Amino acid sequence: MQAITVRDREAGLAGLSLTDLPYPHAAENDVIVRVHAAGFTPGELDWPATWTDRAGRDRTPSVPGHELSGVVEELGFGTTGLSVGQRVFGLTDWTRDGSLAEYAAVEARNLAPLPADVDHTLAAALPISGLTAWQGLFDHGRLATGQTVLIHGAAGGVGSIAVQLAREAGARVIGTGRSAHRDQVLALGADTFLDLQTEKLEDCCEVDVVLDVIGGDMLDRSAALVRAGGTLVSITLPPKVQPKDGRAVFFVVEPDRVRLSELVTRLRDGRLKPVVGAVRPLAEAPAAFAPATRTPGKTIIRVTED
Repeated sequence: MQAITVRDREAGLAGLSLTDLPYPHAAENDVIVRVHAAGFTPGELDWPATWTDRAGRDRTPSVPGHELSGVVEELGFGTTGLSVGQRVFGLTDWTRDGSLAEYAAVEARNLAPLPADVDHTLAAALPISGLTAWQGLFDHGRLATGQTVLIHGAAGGVGSIAVQLAREAGARVIGTGRSAHRDQVLALGADTFLDLQTEKLEDCCEVDVVLDVIGGDMLDRSAALVRAGGTLVSITLPPKVQPKDGRAVFFVVEPDRVRLSELVTRLRDGRLKPVVGAVRPLAEAPAAFAPATRTPGKTIIRVTED
């Protein structure tokens, strides 16, 4: 099969290439998915799990990408709950070969059924962004109806879904970003947009939850905005600055079949719209990692035509 692989950590983006790999092996409780569409995170080449397995051993050449949508091709021993020929979407394991390939071995519990009327491209944009937004807002941030949430990077993959979920939950939503993103973020349902190029973050009001996808100085400065009892949630780094009378949480998204099914139901109902940017073929995936080629929204790699 064809796949995007990385072999040399020092080479960075230059180490990404389209290569031939053996067809994957289905371990116990695995399925083999014929990948139709895949998503990736631009910073994956900096993740230790891209280069080593759970025991810390080198696993190169490795296949990046951890979001996929496709069709079950084969069942591993003991696999239940899914069937050959079924449409599915979800997450691949962080320490195994990922989704930028024609076929991927995935634990069945990491996948959810995909309705026939949902396009693979949209489905591939949902797993990491959708689960991260949900877990950040509600599982870790404990966001409730009537509260106020500030969402950094509100036009991005995670941020755009978080805006929609928070709005649906009855929260007041403040989205941040660049001036060019204002109209998009407001159209997604944000009540207010804070232009970080021209406005001071510190001039914003107190909020119950901050969901940060940026990190660095922005994460540190956001702690002061959290009111008593509130939560600062980060997906980039553990916060160094704690809210005065609140909590600070760092988390890594976890697979959740039930939540994936709930998210795709919202997509079908028109209550949730993943923001898809560029859609590129597998051969162009290495170039899609480059910062200069990124577009607003989630870049999706089209691996197999329906």
